[in-house]
Amino acid sequence: MATEGTPGLALAVVCAMFLLPVLTMAQLQVGFYLRTCPNAETLVRQAVATAFAKDAGVAAGLIRLHFHDCFVRGCDASVLLSTNPGGGKTERDAIPNNPSLRGFDVIDAAKASLEQSCPRTVSCADILAFAARDSITLTGNVFYPVPAGRRDGSISQEQDALDNLPPPTFTAQQLIDRFKNKTLTAEEMVLLSGAHTVGRSFCASFVNRIWNGNTPIVRPSVDAGLSPSYAALLRSLCPSTTTQTTLITTAMDPGSPNVLDNNYYKLLPRNMGLFFSDNQLRVDGNLNALVNRFAANETMWKERFAAAMVKMGRIEVQTGRCGQVRLKCSVVNPSSSAELGSAVDEEGVVATS
Repeated sequence: MATEGTPGLALAVVCAMFLLPVLTMAQLQVGFYLRTCPNAETLVRQAVATAFAKDAGVAAGLIRLHFHDCFVRGCDASVLLSTNPGGGKTERDAIPNNPSLRGFDVIDAAKASLEQSCPRTVSCADILAFAARDSITLTGNVFYPVPAGRRDGSISQEQDALDNLPPPTFTAQQLIDRFKNKTLTAEEMVLLSGAHTVGRSFCASFVNRIWNGNTPIVRPSVDAGLSPSYAALLRSLCPSTTTQTTLITTAMDPGSPNVLDNNYYKLLPRNMGLFFSDNQLRVDGNLNALVNRFAANETMWKERFAAAMVKMGRIEVQTGRCGQVRLKCSVVNPSSSAELGSAVDEEGVVATS
């Protein structure tokens, strides 16, 4: 039974409140590490730039990695855990993430540099947020300040990813509802969907739109949102025998797969939305109005996209004494190190008492 002498239990209860489906606005702040690790964002930016120079596609992977982290248990770097302390499979093992998620090595490289420069200070969750921003800068020439102060979680479960990540088969209403559960509006859902203008997708995410067993699907058997010529191109890339383990990919935006622009919205009216869920933005009247608006004004879309990324980065965050600052992003700290970083106050200052 709990007593007044069990502060750990009280802290656990308080921290658990942050995992409710609400947007935690407090305690994150721009420049959080200015005093404790002034070069934190620079070191992350260098790690991302080094990886991007070798493979431009990693930028899209890092943007997606941040999204998949925030939508499951909040922005707590749970997606980075390779082992589950409680046993069972992790988020990384879930079908929406495996084998498609990438960028883990970039986060590990950034973390290694930070541990050398500022040990036990910068959370993996913040590294993810910085890396996603830097990827957007590299691909779209968009920079925005990232509020920081997130803490790392210690739970990662496969089922949570299955229950929270929106699949490419969602209807418009299902998309709206899923984003609403994360305190994001329908407009912010359309804004963030624009990230599909960069990166690649595995065939398994859309194969049911182009094949019915061994038979090619033609309009309007599934939906009218895939042009016949585009479907034929996709069938030439993706065999009818495609499964989750088929490692064939295609660019989501064939024209500029490594450039963050508003071309995604221009492709939708041409029936070139790769996923069923992409086409839902076109067939829903209210969402289609947003699609047309963003297609007509790239500058406006980029500004609002950046704001939506910042808001997404605040979902269900752990801050203060909740969570931990992992020493290695893929595993939780050993019990002897569980409180590492817990003496960092809400302004990023390490207590000396």
